[in-house]
Amino acid sequence: MKIVIFGATEIGCLLATEFFEDHDITVIDKEENRTDEFDKLDISFIQGNATDIKVLKAADVLNADVFIACTQLDEANIVASLMVKKMSGIRTICFVSKEEYQDAMTVEKTGDYLGDFFIDYVIWPEALLTQELFRIVTVAHALDVENFADGKARLLEYKVKPSSSIVGKMLKDCAFTKDTIMVGIKRDSLLFIPNGLTEINEGDKLIFMGTSHSLDILAGTFFHENEVVKSVAIIGGGNVGFMLAKSLEDMRIKIKIIEKDYERCEYLAQELEKTLVINGDGTNLKLLDEEEIGSSDVVISVTNNDERNLLCSLLVKQLGVKRVISRVSKVLNIPLFEKVGIDIAVSPKTSAINEVRNDIDETNVDILATVEQGQAEVLEISVKEDFDGKLIKDLKFPAPAIVGVIQRRANVIIPKGDTMLSTHDILIIFTMADNAEKIKDYFRLG
Repeated sequence: MKIVIFGATEIGCLLATEFFEDHDITVIDKEENRTDEFDKLDISFIQGNATDIKVLKAADVLNADVFIACTQLDEANIVASLMVKKMSGIRTICFVSKEEYQDAMTVEKTGDYLGDFFIDYVIWPEALLTQELFRIVTVAHALDVENFADGKARLLEYKVKPSSSIVGKMLKDCAFTKDTIMVGIKRDSLLFIPNGLTEINEGDKLIFMGTSHSLDILAGTFFHENEVVKSVAIIGGGNVGFMLAKSLEDMRIKIKIIEKDYERCEYLAQELEKTLVINGDGTNLKLLDEEEIGSSDVVISVTNNDERNLLCSLLVKQLGVKRVISRVSKVLNIPLFEKVGIDIAVSPKTSAINEVRNDIDETNVDILATVEQGQAEVLEISVKEDFDGKLIKDLKFPAPAIVGVIQRRANVIIPKGDTMLSTHDILIIFTMADNAEKIKDYFRLG
């Protein structure tokens, strides 16, 4: 597949790095934006602006399959995407940083205004990040939450506390809840698929898949004793902070939001009905103490500055908050945040890359989610006739993988070894990202 990327930005670099081994990649941007990271990749680089037809022709966009616009200028991304759509009709993916642009381009695509002159997929990374934060916040103590099969099944990730009853036990002896499967363990920096003899250690991050009901029981039994999130403090009243507070207001959760800009606070106070808006600096320890931020069940720092988010997160940790989530703009900073004790570090760019990866996949396989910054993937695979009647235990995967969920019409099945597959079953499979292609090929080739 030939992919043309407009924008030598961090997102552009992440996309090029993600796809260059399997696809023909061309990047368009000014030469001064070209970094050493691009020079390390086997890609073509065209100097110029993709809003110029000559530059698009030089990038051979007429013979491309996908065009991705991800510069820091929304208007340039939109204009370039519309030009490419008009010139070649190929699939266009456009990044924007404002809600109004996402809404406007969605209207144009679904309405009768421009006919076939539209952008296929408009991505607003902050909206994707907000959705991810909402899933994590609303499940007590979870490090990651992904919903499958219309919410009937889930993936949950929890960290093992020193006092946990499962520390030192082998997986087969843990007596986890029925209809749940442990599909992965993150130990230090290593993520792997466990077996029955794997011993659980303090500090391990355990990844489960199962029905939503059974995972709720599992979480209450082993990880938070039926605790629910009752209070949330948000530091940063920008787009993400505002949208997250708006979503949480429907959950009967007590919400406080701290924003430094007074005018922005006035806007937040007008738009948020059940949220306490505090005008102040989230790095001010005295303010945090006076507003009793330390008593919050969860604190999320979502300013636009990584250094500020890190400082805010460390301060609220000092005040005794057990669960701290921080926004990270630079993806490379995520390991640093986790290393110094931040419970969960999330990036809008990571969320966006996952969306693009899934969108341009050529097979009948969808990537439902990525886990631990892309180290593992959750695949959705439709069962072909070749596998009809086969038992789960008879599947000879070419690499480690676990079928965590089977969706059969309106039903969700958590499989065992003797579970039989049927044509058109939807398999939700957990595997390492490096092995994902092998698993796809196994089902593709039959």
